[in-house]
Order: sequence, then structure tokens, then C-alpha cells
Amino acid sequence: MKKSVLTRYRIMAYVTGVLLVALTIGMIGKYALKMDGATDFTQVVSIAHGWLYVVYLIFAFDLGSKAKWPVKKQLWVLLAGTVPTAAFFVERRISRELEAGVAGGAPEAVKA
Repeated sequence: MKKSVLTRYRIMAYVTGVLLVALTIGMIGKYALKMDGATDFTQVVSIAHGWLYVVYLIFAFDLGSKAKWPVKKQLWVLLAGTVPTAAFFVERRISRELEAGVAGGAPEAVKA
């Protein structure tokens, strides 16, 4: 597996995670704190997160298929972009598991 496959997954995991945290904060501001500008903010961030989450899904699926993950692990990684802050933790764990295989040039299949 190429290092670029892992790198683009990592980038999209961070982007998706940051946008989801920003969206969560915006929703708290909109509904709990009744802030005026929160409606426009949440609308823009939710659209951006939605489209970029699709890109995240594509990159995560590509990474999982090249790493030969079982379906359960693949679903776990794909759903990480829907829970605030989960993408950060899942990305770090996946990166640690796969970096050794990428550095050595050998494909690494990791069990769930």
C-alpha cells in the first residue's frame, strides 16, 4: 500500500472531525444558547461537512480495501466521521497500525 493512501485518509479524517466539532458547537449555539448568527454558521458548516464526509468515505473505503480489513473494522472507520471527535481517535489508531506496514513496503492486514 502506498503512503499517499494513508496520508489522504488522515487529512480527510482531520477535516471531517474539525467540521463535525464546529457543527456541534454551532448547533449548541443555535438551539441551547439561541445565538443569532448560529443559523447561518450551522448551515454552511453542515453542507461542507456533508460533502467532505462523502470524500472521507471514499478515501477510508479505499484505505480499508487496500489494507484488506474485515467488514466490521471497515464500518467502524467509515462511521467515525459521524461522531464528534471520534475521527481523531480512530485516525490515530489506524495510522499507528498501518505506518509500520507502509514504511516497510509490505501490505498489512489488521484484524478488528
